[in-house]
Amino acid sequence: MAMENQQRRQEAIHQADDALLAALGYKQEFKREFTPLEVFGIAFSIIGLVPSIASVLFYAIPNGGGPAMVWGWLVASFFILLVGLSMAELASAAPTSGGLYFWTYSLASKRWRNLLCWIVGYANTIGSVASIASIDWGAAVQVTAAITIGTNGNFETTNARLFGIYAAIVTSHAVACCLGTRVLARLQTVYVALNILFSIGLIVALPIVTPKEFKNSAKFALGDFTNLSGWPNGFAFIYSFLAPLWTICSFDSSVHISEEASNATTAVPWAIVGAISIGGVLGCAINMSLAFCMGSDLQALADSAQPMAQILVNSFGQKATLGIWVLVVLVQYMMGSSMLLAASRQTFAFSRDGALPFSKWLYRMNSYTKTPVNVVWFDALLAVVLGLLVFAGEQAINAIFAMSVVAIYIAYAIPIIVRFTGGNDFQPGPFTLGAFSLPIAITSVLFMLFLGIVFLFPGSPDAGSADMNYSIVVVGGVLAFSMLWYYFPRYGGVHWFKGPVPNIDLAELSETSGPSKDTINVKDSDSVEVYAK
Repeated sequence: MAMENQQRRQEAIHQADDALLAALGYKQEFKREFTPLEVFGIAFSIIGLVPSIASVLFYAIPNGGGPAMVWGWLVASFFILLVGLSMAELASAAPTSGGLYFWTYSLASKRWRNLLCWIVGYANTIGSVASIASIDWGAAVQVTAAITIGTNGNFETTNARLFGIYAAIVTSHAVACCLGTRVLARLQTVYVALNILFSIGLIVALPIVTPKEFKNSAKFALGDFTNLSGWPNGFAFIYSFLAPLWTICSFDSSVHISEEASNATTAVPWAIVGAISIGGVLGCAINMSLAFCMGSDLQALADSAQPMAQILVNSFGQKATLGIWVLVVLVQYMMGSSMLLAASRQTFAFSRDGALPFSKWLYRMNSYTKTPVNVVWFDALLAVVLGLLVFAGEQAINAIFAMSVVAIYIAYAIPIIVRFTGGNDFQPGPFTLGAFSLPIAITSVLFMLFLGIVFLFPGSPDAGSADMNYSIVVVGGVLAFSMLWYYFPRYGGVHWFKGPVPNIDLAELSETSGPSKDTINVKDSDSVEVYAK
C-alpha cells in the first residue's frame, strides 16, 4: 500500500510538472528521471571543490596568498549566494530548459524582449561552452600533472600533448552524455558522495600529515598579504575572486535540466541555493587547510605547473600524492561530464526556438536514448575549438576560466534586471524572497557588473600580446557575431526571431491537468508571453 501511495504521489507530481511546462508553451520531450537530490547533484558536481580549487589556485596564490584564498573566498561566496537567490526565485516561477533567455523574454518590455532574449541566449551558450572547455582543460592539466608526479618529473608537457589529452576528454564526455536520462541522473548521486567525502578527507588529512617546515602560522596564512601579480593590493585581492567565482559557477545547470526534474518548481531553486551554500562552506575549509599547509615560498608555488599538486607532494610525498591526484582527476572528469550535460540542454532549448545556426539539425531527439545527441556533439566540438587557444600561449588558454564567468554573468544579470524594469506582472513560485527580492537583486547585479569588468583585465599590468586576456576577444566576438546575425539585412533574426516558440497545441494544453490554457497568451501566432501562475 505504501509503495502504491508513493507511486501515485510521484505520478501526481509528474503531471503537475508536465502541466506547468505546457502552460509555459512546451510539450514534455524529456523523461523526468532526476530526483531533487540529483538536481542538486548536477550543480554541486560542476562546482567540484577540490579539483576546481586545484584548477584555479594559480589565480589566488599570486594575488594575495593565504588571505586571498580564505577571506577572498568568503567575501565572494556571500555575493555568489545573493546571485543564486535571485536566480532561484526566477527558476521556481518558470522551470524550463531555456531558463535565462526564456525568463528574459517573458519579463522584458515588448520593445526590448526579442533583442535581450537573443543576447542572453548567446551569452549563456558561449558561457556554457567556455565552462566545458575550462573544466576539461583543468582535467587535462591535472592528467599531465599526474604523469609528471609518476615519472619523477621526466614527462615533458607540450601544448600538442595537452591539447590531445583535452580533446580526448571532451570526446569521452560527449559519448557519456549521449546515454539515456536515467543513467545520467543516477550518476549525480555518486558525484555528490565522492565530492563531499573527498573534500572532508582532504580538510582533515592535510594538516595531520604536513611536515613542520611547510606549516604556516595563523598570521602568515590569514594575515600576510603576498602580492606577486604587480597589480595594486586592492585590485589583486579582487582579481583573486576569479578562483571562487569560477569554482562556484554554472549553478544554472540545475535550471537547464528542469524539464527532466521531478517537482521542478521546488527542486531546482533549492538545488541552486544548496549547491552554493555547501560549496561555499566546504570550499572555505579546503582553502584554509591549504593556506596553513602550503609553506611560505609562494613564488615557487606560483611558478609550478600545478600549485596544488606541489602542495600535496610537499605534504604527502610522491606516492601518496599520486593516489590522491587520481581522485582529483576523477572528480574533475565528472565535473566536465555534468557541465556538458547541462550545456547541451540549454543549447537544445535555444535551438528549439530557432535561434542558433543549424537549429533544425540541432533540435532533434535521439529516438533510442531519448536525449539530444546532436547538441551534445555540437557543444563538444565548440569546446574543442576553444582549446586551440593553447597554441596562442599559456595566458590565452587560461582566459577560458575568465570568459566562462564573464559570459555567464551577462546571461545571469539581464533576466534579474528585467524582472524589475520590464513592467511585467511577475508571479513567484514556491521559492520566493518576498520583500528582500529587490535589494538582493540590485546587490547581485552590481556585483556581477563590477567583477565582469575586472575579469577582462590581464593577470599583470605589464602584459604583452602573449599575456593578454582573450576573454574580451572570444566573448565579445561571439556577441558581436550574434548581433550581426540579428540585424543582418533581410535574413537576420530581427526579421523572424520572436523569442520562445511554443510547441504545444492549445487543444493539447486544455487536456492537461493543472493550469488551464488561459494561463498562456499566444502572441503573433508563434511566441509565448507567460510566467507561471
